[in-house]
Amino acid sequence: MSESVARQSQQRQLSVGLVCPYAWDSPGGVQAHIRDLAQNLLLHGHRVSVLTPVQDPELLPDYAVDGGRPRSVAYNGSVARLTLGVRATGRVRKWIREGEFDVVHVHEPMAPSLSLLTCWVARGPIVATWHSSIVRSRALNAGYYVAQTAMEKVVARIAVSEYARRTLVDHLGGDAVLIPNGVQVSAFADVEPLRRWPGPRVMFLGRAGEPRKGLAVLLAAWPAVCAAIESIGLVIVGHADATEVLDQVPVELHETIEFLGPLSDYDKARALRSVDVYVAPNTGGESFGIVLLEAMAAGTPVVASDLAAFRRVLDEGRAGATFANGDSADLARVLTTLVSDDDERARLSVAGYQRALVFDWSRVTAEILAVYDSVSHPGDSVGVDLRGQIVGRLAQRHSGDRHGQSESESS
Repeated sequence: MSESVARQSQQRQLSVGLVCPYAWDSPGGVQAHIRDLAQNLLLHGHRVSVLTPVQDPELLPDYAVDGGRPRSVAYNGSVARLTLGVRATGRVRKWIREGEFDVVHVHEPMAPSLSLLTCWVARGPIVATWHSSIVRSRALNAGYYVAQTAMEKVVARIAVSEYARRTLVDHLGGDAVLIPNGVQVSAFADVEPLRRWPGPRVMFLGRAGEPRKGLAVLLAAWPAVCAAIESIGLVIVGHADATEVLDQVPVELHETIEFLGPLSDYDKARALRSVDVYVAPNTGGESFGIVLLEAMAAGTPVVASDLAAFRRVLDEGRAGATFANGDSADLARVLTTLVSDDDERARLSVAGYQRALVFDWSRVTAEILAVYDSVSHPGDSVGVDLRGQIVGRLAQRHSGDRHGQSESESS
């Protein structure tokens, strides 16, 4: 038994409520983080309930509760599927009353969804985790009052990265303890490859139609890569419009690109084990980079844009290669060099795996449990705060007035 697991086994068993702001059945790093945290808490004997938006409730695991149908909302340079409103508030209230939680842990409390509602509805030990890196904007400033009425209820704050922490500090004040995202290393290291290809393969994983995921940067580099390396192929995992993707490369290269579509977590791990290099060409809006860790846990060398968050995950280039953000020519150079160098790929495979072990969920769970233990005391529990609900409604109305006045100026 590891030291971290031994410490957890000595702690009292807790009833933990986790709140996910984004639709459970849409792929995303926050959902994956909450799922893995829930499973690890259950593994160590704690009682866990996750409240989450979901389009199809039948897809929820036994430990999750339907928080309502999501709707698409523009948020942090992307389109998120969130739940907000009177009916969602009722679901939150019911979940809290029935849960008898020792601690409630909300994720992305600034997102206009269940996490924000929970902060208003609940009273007692509330922990909040910031995942995203968000630039300052007038739109966020307009919501400052709303956020403050919720954040005053939070008794402990966690940030998954320094960049997420800066979002908290810059927009709301206060500070947070840094606890990184986790990766279940064994889930990626101990699986069989999905497929064997006749030549080298690189992988892109993500929402192909979302500009900040950077697929366009990789596609612009692809002709130079194909010219330098015979029989190379690109594997795209996730939602993608094949026609839109193929229109961005010469016709003669269409056969070098393969679309696997969305995969289960298990098959995603197998796919990562199958390729020679994982490429993360993201152009911004990233506070961490969990998929980099997943590739590293699978033993797959990583090439990533030199975003500050990615550099940290890659230990400033010691555990993966980087290229200049948005520079397709530099990506082609770095990718071609790595695919052509068997020894360097082998070195990065080992270094990446060792780096991933630092973020294994066994360690991350122990750190989160220490936060829970610091705010939760025997005999106390999370209850419903009727006054907080009224304050929340007034805050939403106040913010709506301010936002309506400044919306045309938002940046």
